Amino acid sequence: MTRSSVFACCALSLLLLSAGAASAQEDGEPQAPIPFAGGQLTVTQTEEYGEKTLAFEGKELARNYVVYFDRIARIGDVEVALFDVGDGGNACGPAKVMVWKDGDGNVQRAGMGEDDCGAPVTAVGDDALYFVPWLVPGGNGVVTRWSPADGFQLAGNLTFAPEPGTGWKDVEAATYDGIVDSLRNEAVYRAAVDLLGDRLAEMTTSLLVSAGPEKTGSGLLYGEVTESEFAGASCAVAVKLLNSPDPPEAAAIGSTPLMLRRPVVNSR
Repeated sequence: MTRSSVFACCALSLLLLSAGAASAQEDGEPQAPIPFAGGQLTVTQTEEYGEKTLAFEGKELARNYVVYFDRIARIGDVEVALFDVGDGGNACGPAKVMVWKDGDGNVQRAGMGEDDCGAPVTAVGDDALYFVPWLVPGGNGVVTRWSPADGFQLAGNLTFAPEPGTGWKDVEAATYDGIVDSLRNEAVYRAAVDLLGDRLAEMTTSLLVSAGPEKTGSGLLYGEVTESEFAGASCAVAVKLLNSPDPPEAAAIGSTPLMLRRPVVNSR
């Protein structure tokens, strides 16, 4: 298993654990005090719709409208309490706040994503936390490492790659949540790179709000996109991924500047 695969598997496991903890707290149940490092971590809210305060034995560590306890992880010989802290809503995800005691017995805290639009997915290793970005096709990102001893460090760079060996014959709308998922297919991805070059990441970012993929009667796979630069003047456009060598005219499903054409000779 590659290092990138380990990052992804660890990140997925922790994401599922975090989702379960957040779900329980979203049900309206107040967070019970959390025993930690010889004391207690508390999450309190004085007003019904006011901010919540994360504190250790009365010392404030974080404050915002959303404060969810994630878990306590052991990083080396140090226990670290992890919390998701943010404004709430769908605009941005929460930041990750780490709380621990240093060698002198003092409570310390650090945060990832507090000045950005939330933290990347967090993966827990034996000696560090890893913050792993989610990549759009054509994108790349930095994996950040954090430990109580060393703080934040660069762990490596990730670059998006499609599923190797997948071709046009594997394109299937029913398996995609959105049209951008089709770019996990190697043949479709290569066609997109040829068409858009260094604008691919920009285009795929705009596709994140696209509707689920559909097919025309002739087998043309498309997804509608709204309010995108790539939509031109039309309100909703079809980004067309062709699993037919002889597609219908663009007018059949709407105006669009984008067309990814399957090679006629090579059916892959």
